[in-house]
Amino acid sequence: MFTALLDTCVLWPSLQRDFLLSLAIEATYRPVWSSAILEELEEHEARKLINKGEHVPQARARAHRLINQMRSAFDDAETQGWEGLEGAYGLPDPDDEHVVAAAVVAGAEVIVTHNMKDFPPDKLPLGLATILPAEFAANTVALHPLRALAAVEAIVERSGRKAHKRTHELVFAALAERYGMIDAVEIMRQACK
Repeated sequence: MFTALLDTCVLWPSLQRDFLLSLAIEATYRPVWSSAILEELEEHEARKLINKGEHVPQARARAHRLINQMRSAFDDAETQGWEGLEGAYGLPDPDDEHVVAAAVVAGAEVIVTHNMKDFPPDKLPLGLATILPAEFAANTVALHPLRALAAVEAIVERSGRKAHKRTHELVFAALAERYGMIDAVEIMRQACK
C-alpha cells in the first residue's frame, strides 16, 4: 500500500485532517508520522482551542484526546527509530529534519506538506518527494473515487455532535474553498453521478 507521511501543517486544519485520515481508514493509503509530529500537533491544537476561547486545561485535554484517538485508529502509523537520521539531510530548517527521517524509516513515498520550500528536492533521499495536500487528495481520490465518497460519508455521519450537521455538499464546499481540494471534489462529484 502507498505510504505517505503527513506533516504537522496538514494535520492541524480539522476538516483537512478528518478527510485525509478518513481516506486512510478507507484503505486508500497508509499514513505515517513521528512522535515529534504528534507533539507539534498536540501543541498547535491546544493553542487553536485556547484561541477559540476554551479554558487551558480543557483545551489541553481535548488536544491530548485527539492524539490518543489518532494513535488508536492508526496503531502502526507512528514511526519509531528515526532519531538517528535526524540532521542527516541538510535541510534549510534543521527543525524539519525529523520529518524526512521519519519518512525514510517508514518507507514513505511522499511527504504531504504545505511547506515545500522547507524540503528542497535535492536534499531528499532518492524515492522520496513532497506533495501538497490538495494534489495528494486529488491523486488519491482519482485512484479510489468510491472509497473517497465513503470517507466523506463518514465525515457527514460523525458531524452534528457538537456543531451543525454537515451535508456532503457542505463538506465538498469546505474542502474546495478552504483547502483548495477542487480537483478531488470534482472527481467525487463525478463519481456521485
